[in-house]
Amino acid sequence: MCGGCVGTEYPERGTTCLEGGSFLLNFVGCAQCGRRDFVLLGNRAAGLHGGDEIVTYDHLCKNCHHLIARHEYTFSVVDDYQEYTMLCLLCGRAEDSISILPDDPRQMTPLF
Repeated sequence: MCGGCVGTEYPERGTTCLEGGSFLLNFVGCAQCGRRDFVLLGNRAAGLHGGDEIVTYDHLCKNCHHLIARHEYTFSVVDDYQEYTMLCLLCGRAEDSISILPDDPRQMTPLF
C-alpha cells in the first residue's frame, strides 16, 4: 500500500461504507508514474467468514497498475442490527449499524 498516492491515510468517513468503488477525492496521483486518473479495482474476493460477509479488493493505478491500497468491507447481523465496516488507506474507515426492525429501538423517544 502506498501512502504517497493518497491525501489523507485512512480518512474518517462516518457511516459511509463502500462495498465497491473508490474515494477519488482522496487520490492525489500515483506515486509511481505520477499520473492522476481513474483507479482500477482488482483481485476482488467475496466470501463468508464466521457468519460475516467479507469483501476485499485492491485499488490499482489505471496506467501502471501500482498498488494504491487494499480495501476491506464487512457485513454482519448482530442481534437485531445489520453491522457494516470499511477499512481502506484510500477510502478510509467507517462503521454503520442499521436496525432490521421496522422501527429502530435506538431512535424511539420515551413516552414519559
